[in-house]
Amino acid sequence: MSENRTSGGDDGPTGTALPEYAERVLDVADLIPPGRVMTYGDVAEWLGEGGPRQVGRVMALYGSAVPWWRVVRADGALLPGHELRALDHYREENTPLREAARNAEGHLPRLDMKRARWDGGATADGGGEKAHI
Repeated sequence: MSENRTSGGDDGPTGTALPEYAERVLDVADLIPPGRVMTYGDVAEWLGEGGPRQVGRVMALYGSAVPWWRVVRADGALLPGHELRALDHYREENTPLREAARNAEGHLPRLDMKRARWDGGATADGGGEKAHI
């Protein structure tokens, strides 16, 4: 899907080939349909390798090359430091959100994980099978 993708995230080196695991994580992020999300743990489980922290590290280093806002925390909280950018994407894609409680810090909504979570069972093009990464 993203053959020969080079790094270029905010913190990662540029112009070098990505590690294989990073390529696979980014390929999964590319598959997530607009308006849907997967958690860091979902991505790791889907790949059958690594864990939420490894996926989070890949997204932090190289995620700017993919729809990074679709790989999220399991609690539905918006990514710290990127809340407003992510919220713009969620609203544009009609991603299900839960409005923040009045006493919530910053009054930012959270993702409605029950409705927004994508299980990877159908590809972004509507196919019925999980793509092989």
